[in-house]
Amino acid sequence: MRPEKKILVDEVSNHLAKSKYLLLANFAKVTVPDAAEIRAKLAEFGAEYHVVKNSIFNVAAKQAGLPDLSAHLAGHTALVTGGENPPGVAKILVRFFEEKSRLEVKTAILDSRVLSKEEIIELSKLPSLDGIRAQILSLLSAPASQLVRVLVAKNEKAGEAAEAA
Repeated sequence: MRPEKKILVDEVSNHLAKSKYLLLANFAKVTVPDAAEIRAKLAEFGAEYHVVKNSIFNVAAKQAGLPDLSAHLAGHTALVTGGENPPGVAKILVRFFEEKSRLEVKTAILDSRVLSKEEIIELSKLPSLDGIRAQILSLLSAPASQLVRVLVAKNEKAGEAAEAA
């Protein structure tokens, strides 16, 4: 392999190594301002958007031991990696595609599982990690709050009964 290609493969490998997931998108119709906009939105989640050459990505993916994605490596490919919120990142990409009809999600890998475009759309509908934590916290605190309300009401009722007597 030529040294310049080795450098590119190493760069893509670094992006793959620092992320628990990756999304591949077709950016054929994406303009420079659109790319800047999507990069800024993804940066809020700690994710990165990189245009990659399909052959370079394929070599880096094989080196990283990822499932074969060669069927999805036709046309222009953008790689999205990083961050701790795959549903939030998927939501940004899906929403961007719906609003601008320019960026199309091809496939994704999440926890060593290849996701289809439909599964990515479903992933985008999930709440963020913070949202899930808030839901769990409210589920756990609701019974305790109800118990406290019952006990307070019982004490108030007992206090009213004592004052009436």
